[in-house]
Amino acid sequence: MILGFTIGFLEVSLVDILDIGLVSFLLFQVYNLMRGSVAVRIFIGFLSLYLIYLVVRAAEMELLSAILGQFMGVGVIAVLILFQQEIRKFLLLLGKTTSLNSENGFLSNLPWKKKKAGEELNITPLIEASKSLGGTNTGALIVLSKGSELKFYSESGDLIDAIVSKRLLMAIFNKTSPLHDGAVIIHKGRITAARCVLPVTEKDVPAQFGLRHRAAIGMSETTDTIILIVSEETGQLSVARNGTIYHNLSNQEIRSKINDYLTEEKKKKPKEEKNPVAEEEVSK
Repeated sequence: MILGFTIGFLEVSLVDILDIGLVSFLLFQVYNLMRGSVAVRIFIGFLSLYLIYLVVRAAEMELLSAILGQFMGVGVIAVLILFQQEIRKFLLLLGKTTSLNSENGFLSNLPWKKKKAGEELNITPLIEASKSLGGTNTGALIVLSKGSELKFYSESGDLIDAIVSKRLLMAIFNKTSPLHDGAVIIHKGRITAARCVLPVTEKDVPAQFGLRHRAAIGMSETTDTIILIVSEETGQLSVARNGTIYHNLSNQEIRSKINDYLTEEKKKKPKEEKNPVAEEEVSK
């Protein structure tokens, strides 16, 4: 053991310092993942109960130690049940950041991973459709994915598999259309499905945002997608990405953010972002 220093009778090594640092970083990431949701309160309650168990056991209170010990014995199962949504979200975040799944990763160079002609998305029909929908206060929810096909969410709606066009999007989100209630999923330049059900965020959002905006935030938290929202009440356009929603954007700002997502160019220009509602504000 490599000795770092001593504190009284305690011998602290460099490995111990590294261990504490990694655990602290892990707890911080877990807190960020659950911040603003009900799960963080459950986590704090569970952690407090565990600390009480350690104190009770150190005090040799046998009866209470036995009762709490039975609960702690199934602690792993309890954590899996209580935090199944957060665990799933964490695994999804790991999956979308791995180099094997990225477009520039190793697997992207394989012959069957090469992009085919026509896979590139022409966002002009999308922008024109959203502008027309906003002008008539017609609500819309459009998910753009450049990586995963989102089969789980596509299968919750009606499969379409059609080329993106302004007329088709306006027909889908027409208030008299049976497909308007839900989200449209676009992958590799094609509309894969409509009337899809999206996960709703558990964070507290401002009162100005309705269920459509909550679903967009929830989808952006769990998947590597960008979601375009057209408000039915105001006709304003918004974009959700990585748990952050940017509200009341112009057509040019919508185009810029979609292009940044598709090309992975992370440009931070405050003057191009209009009224961003950051994750911290959404969770307050």
